[in-house]
Amino acid sequence: MSCSPTLRTFGSLLIRYSNGVFLKPSDSGSLRRTVLMSRRLSSVSCYSSGKWVSFPGYDYAVTPRKISSCTILCMGRRSCKIAGRKTAQDAKKAKLYARFGKEVVSAVKKGGSSPVSNTALAALFEKAKELDIPKDIIDRNIKRASEKGQEAYIEKFYEVYGFGGAGMVIQVLTDKVNRSVAAVREVAKEYGGKMADSGSIMFKFKRARVVSIKANDVDKDKLIAIALDSGSEDVIEPSADEDDSEEDSESYFKIVSSMEDYPALLTKLRDEGITFETDGGFELIPLVPVEVDDEAMALNKELMSKFLELDDVDAIYTDQK
Repeated sequence: MSCSPTLRTFGSLLIRYSNGVFLKPSDSGSLRRTVLMSRRLSSVSCYSSGKWVSFPGYDYAVTPRKISSCTILCMGRRSCKIAGRKTAQDAKKAKLYARFGKEVVSAVKKGGSSPVSNTALAALFEKAKELDIPKDIIDRNIKRASEKGQEAYIEKFYEVYGFGGAGMVIQVLTDKVNRSVAAVREVAKEYGGKMADSGSIMFKFKRARVVSIKANDVDKDKLIAIALDSGSEDVIEPSADEDDSEEDSESYFKIVSSMEDYPALLTKLRDEGITFETDGGFELIPLVPVEVDDEAMALNKELMSKFLELDDVDAIYTDQK
C-alpha cells in the first residue's frame, strides 16, 4: 500500500517544521512505512494500513550539546603577574607560620607550656604580635608539642653553589636532620646545584633585622629620613624589573637594621602610619651581591623554588644581585 499525495505533502511539511529526518524504508511484503524522527518529538510514528500509528516512549531526540568550560586562571599579562605575586605571598606567609609553629614546639619542649615560667615561649607570644601571627597557631603548636613522639626542632643551615657564581644559604628547622639534609641534597643534584662545605658561603652574608615596605606606599626620601632617625644601617631599593609597570608593581624597599635598633624602627614607621612587613626574626643580607646573566638567574630561580617546596626549608638567601 503506498502513501497518497496528500499524505506525502503533509509528511514533507511536518518534516520541514520539525527539522527532523525523513526516512523511507524499503518494501517489506505489502507494507510500506513512513517513519519520522524529530529533534523535538519524543515518539515514532508510522503510516500503515491506512492510518498513522504512534509508539510513545521512544525518545529519539538529539542529545543537547554540552559546553565544557574551565576556570580562567589569567586574563592577560598583568593578571598573570598579579596572580603569581599572590601565590608567592601566600607561600611566604605559609612558610612563616610553619617556622613559627616549629619554634613554639621547641620552646615548649625545653621549658613547658606556661609563658609565665617559660621565657622563651613568652618571647614568642610577643613575636607573634609583631609578625601578626594568629593566636590559634600558638595554641595548636603548644598542644602539638605534648603529642607522643614529637621531637624538638633543630635549626640548620645548608650551603649550596648555584649558577653563575651565586651562592645560596638554606635555612632549615627540622625534627629529623637526616631527612632534611637528604632532601636538600636530592634537589641540589637534580636541578644543577652543588652542596658546599659549611662556612664556604655563609661568610658572604651578615645577619640583620629587615623591614619591607611596598614601593608604591611610601616616598623614598621620607623612608630614608626615617631610617636615619632610627639608627638603621641601610635602605635597599627595589630591583628594577623592566616587565613591571607602575600600575601593578609590588616591589619593596628594605630597611636593614641591627637587632638593638629594630624596635625603634618599627615604632617610627607606626608613628608615620606606614604599612610594613617584618622579617621572621632575622634575614641574611649579602655583603657583596653577585651579578649573573639572564640564563643563570632563571636557573637559580628554579633551584630556589624547588628548595622552598621542601617542608623543612623555611627560607633561602642568595647573594645573586
